[in-house]
Amino acid sequence: MIEVANVSKKYGPKLAVDGVSFRASAGRVTGFLGPNGAGKSTTLRILLGLDRPTSGTALIDGRRYASLRNPLRTVGAMLDGASAVPERRGIDHLRWIAQSNRIPSRRIFEVLETVGLAESAKVRVGKYSLGMKQRIGLAAALLGNPRILVLDEPVNGLDPEGIRTVRSFLRRYADSGNTVLLSSHLMSEVAETVDDVVIINDGRIIADGELDAITEGHASLEEAFFTLTGSRPGRSW
Repeated sequence: MIEVANVSKKYGPKLAVDGVSFRASAGRVTGFLGPNGAGKSTTLRILLGLDRPTSGTALIDGRRYASLRNPLRTVGAMLDGASAVPERRGIDHLRWIAQSNRIPSRRIFEVLETVGLAESAKVRVGKYSLGMKQRIGLAAALLGNPRILVLDEPVNGLDPEGIRTVRSFLRRYADSGNTVLLSSHLMSEVAETVDDVVIINDGRIIADGELDAITEGHASLEEAFFTLTGSRPGRSW
């Protein structure tokens, strides 16, 4: 489980996140949505130990990320695509991550197959398309066979078939009892994938609940989002 409790973050006089609280539960896919600058990235960075909250707690399985004994085996994350050195081959990018976390090398080939990059494993990341970079980023998140996934725009740049593949994978992953927290600007895909929705705006949570409850009375998730935030989802997210 992911549990964020009353998290606030100040950058100088600016309050970027204000008393954010929500849960992402095992066996469910939770969509974390909000306009550009709403506080999504700050919240996820705090959750993953990349930034410290001014107040509040963000816990993974009841512990702060920094206190996890084998973090990659507990939570896999993709916040900025591959985040790989362009001159490095895809397989080598995964190899150093696996070695640094004492993950067997056979797992590298398993995740490459899972994300559909087995035939491009020896191509340098700099020659990858945007969709391929997303796939190698997802492969890195999956290396430790974690119980929890935290994904920012996991289908950005993928073709329709790739989007369907990731959607099906995340659904199976959650149905196996794992936890998925994802953000995306593609509302139709979010609506096809998630069980629960958390919407943040101006640093505060303005909606949190099951998908059906959030969209009740609205034609779509996008319309519900627009009503709540006054913002249309777009690539500026």
